[in-house]
Amino acid sequence: MTTTHPRPAAAPRVPGARSAPVDPARWPDVAVPPRTSRARRATAAAVVRRALDRLPLRVRFADGDTVGLGGPLVEVHDPDAFHGRIGAQGLIGFGESYMAGEWDAPDLVGALTVLAANAAELVPAPLQRLRGLWAQRQPAARRNTPEGARSNISSHYDLSNDLFALFLDETLSYSSAVFLGFPSRQESLAAAQRRKIDRLLDLAEVGEGTRLLEIGTGWGELALRAAARGAHVTTLTLSREQRDRAVERAHEAGLADRVRVELRDYREETGTYDAVVSVEMIEAVGAEFWPVYFRTLDDRLAPGGRAALQAITMPHDRMTAARDTHTWIQKYVFPGGLIPSTDAIEETVRYHTGLRAARRDGFGAHYAETLRLWRERFTEHADEVGALGFDETFRRLWTFYLAYSEAGFRAGYLDVQQYLFTKEGHAR
Repeated sequence: MTTTHPRPAAAPRVPGARSAPVDPARWPDVAVPPRTSRARRATAAAVVRRALDRLPLRVRFADGDTVGLGGPLVEVHDPDAFHGRIGAQGLIGFGESYMAGEWDAPDLVGALTVLAANAAELVPAPLQRLRGLWAQRQPAARRNTPEGARSNISSHYDLSNDLFALFLDETLSYSSAVFLGFPSRQESLAAAQRRKIDRLLDLAEVGEGTRLLEIGTGWGELALRAAARGAHVTTLTLSREQRDRAVERAHEAGLADRVRVELRDYREETGTYDAVVSVEMIEAVGAEFWPVYFRTLDDRLAPGGRAALQAITMPHDRMTAARDTHTWIQKYVFPGGLIPSTDAIEETVRYHTGLRAARRDGFGAHYAETLRLWRERFTEHADEVGALGFDETFRRLWTFYLAYSEAGFRAGYLDVQQYLFTKEGHAR
C-alpha cells in the first residue's frame, strides 16, 4: 500500500544521470518518487526481474547486478526509485523514472523496441486480470468534449511553433511520411511527406473545383497542396498556434483565396463537401467520440463523396486493455488520446455511418523511419530547444516520447493506415 507521508521539497541527486535536478514546481510527479511501502517496492522488483530475465536485454543495476538474456543495455542508476515508481504507477512510473534520470539506455530505441515487442507478456497474467484495481483511470477532465478537446489539443500543439520547426522538415508535417526506400535520409523527408499528402489527395480525388474539408489542419501543408490543385479548402483546427501559422503560409503561397483556416471543432462544422481528408486526427478524438467523428464525416460528405484518413492503429486486444487506463503518453504528451485498432475503426464506420470502407493500406515501417529522423533532429537541436525555454526534463520527456513511439512501430506493436471511405450516391 502507498503511504501518506508528505513529499520532501526536492528529489535526491542521482549521480551521472542528469546535468541538473528536476524542477519540482514544473514537474512535481517527476521530481520526487511516490512514497511506497518496502513490500510494494520488493514486489515490483520481483515482477520486473521476472520479466527482464526472459528478454533479450542487458539491464545493469547500480549495485552491479545484471539481468536479461543480453542485448541493448539499460542502466538503472537508482533501483529503489525505479522500482518504487513502477510499483506505484506502472508504465507511467517507468516513463517518469526516465524523465528523472533514474535510468538510461545508450540505445534507447533498441531497448524500448524489445519491451514493445513483448508488451503483452511483461505483466504476469494474474496481475493483468486485476488491471482495473492497480491501473490509473483516465481523468474525467481529459474527456474530449468540445471544451476538453480544446484544452487537450492546446496542451500539445500550442507548445511553440518554433519548437516543432526545430525537428520537423520544411513542410511542417507531423505525421508519417511515405518513403521510396530505406534507410531514409533527412534530405528526403520533405519529399516523403508531400508523397504521403498527394496519395491521400489522390484517394479522395481532390482536383480543380473540389470542395474539401480537412479535419486537423496541422501547419497547413495538406491544405496548401490541395489548393494548388484547384480545390476550395476549409480546414479545421483547435490550435491557435497552428491556425496562425497555416494562415501565414496560405498568404505566403498566394493561396489565401482558396484556403479557409477555421478555429473550430469538427462537431461544429455544418458545410457540405465533395471530399474530407483527416490525417492522424482520430487518435485525439477518444473512443467515446469515435461514433460522432465518423458520423460527422458522413454528414459532411455530399452523395458520391470520398473521405481519406490516415490513422495510427494498435492491436485490438491491446487497445481494449488500455482503453480506460491512464498512460504516460496521455499524461505528458497527448492528453485524452487513444490509438484505435483497425477493428474499432471499421466497426464504428459500419455501425454508425452509411460510409463504405473501400481501401486500407498499412505502412508502419515508414513511421518508424519518420520518427527516427525527427528524433535525430530533436537531439541535434537540443541546445536550441533549451534556448526556447524547455528544460532538461522536457527534453528527456520528448526524447523518450519519440523513441517510445519509434520502438512501437519497429516492434509491430503500432501501425499506420491510409483509409478510403466512400459515400453512396452521385457526385455533383
